[in-house]
Amino acid sequence: MVTRPPAAVLATYSRSGFVEGEHRGHAVVVDASGAVMQSWGDPNRSIMARSSAKPIQATAMVRSGLELPEEFLALAASSHSGEGRHLSGVVRILESAGLTSAALQTPADYPLDPWARDAWVQSGRRPAPIAMNCSGKHAAMLATCVVNGWSIENYRDPDHPLQRAILDDVRRLTGNEVTKMGVDGCGAPVHVMTVTGLARSLAVAITSEPGSAERRVVDAMRKHPEMVGGTRRDVTAFMRAVPGLVVKDGAEGVYVAALPDGRATAIKVDDGSARGRQVALASILQALSPEGADMVALAGLAHLAMMGGGRPVGEVVSPLHLP
Repeated sequence: MVTRPPAAVLATYSRSGFVEGEHRGHAVVVDASGAVMQSWGDPNRSIMARSSAKPIQATAMVRSGLELPEEFLALAASSHSGEGRHLSGVVRILESAGLTSAALQTPADYPLDPWARDAWVQSGRRPAPIAMNCSGKHAAMLATCVVNGWSIENYRDPDHPLQRAILDDVRRLTGNEVTKMGVDGCGAPVHVMTVTGLARSLAVAITSEPGSAERRVVDAMRKHPEMVGGTRRDVTAFMRAVPGLVVKDGAEGVYVAALPDGRATAIKVDDGSARGRQVALASILQALSPEGADMVALAGLAHLAMMGGGRPVGEVVSPLHLP
């Protein structure tokens, strides 16, 4: 029987000088070849990458003939905040395929960004599929189906040609043999892969030949970080802080990032904490010392205040470091 390494402490949160708790999980750093440089917990832990796999999904769409302007290709790989630029971009993607938002099979939702959500509610609007943070991906999926003459009624079905193409690229880019799939929050398939496989997927993409499908996706994301997340999102802040960095967040405490030289990292926080994954990624990036990085901005992302009585009384930080 193989014994797997236990989860490691990826972040701690303290209050008034007392460590109140820990976020445990698994993280890895790989080099440009995909070899493990450093790991915490189990680098071969199987996870559902959730939205962190969207760059892979968008790659499969491009390889299947999808052609979009760069800002909309970034939106295809996004978990957007539901700001005006995102929603108008979704409409533009659909219009390019002769479709409307009625074709979307994302669950009805409110915008992810609090300000955008408040404005949406104040205008009297109800939850809608286009406001759901995965609508950019779904619009691109529909456009890919139209390009290929595939059915748009069942594009989320695992046996649909689009989803089979995505599965092929998940296997190719991660190096993992995918033996389990599920249903993601948006209704599309989600694949089980290892933490190392997720990191490897971006290492491969960012070092691929310019013009290749995977390189076009990550280049679009790096050029338009505001389309990948939004104005007040840490995923966008990371890409603004580090030149050439590509980052994608995922539900349940998942993060993946890659530097231009091919070094990449992936994180899975077992309790699904978004704050834990943020400070862990910031700590790893600080240790990697990327060229030209705004270290002040990274330091800000590596430290979250715990509030008490309306003022900071503690912090969320990560103990991760590289030798």
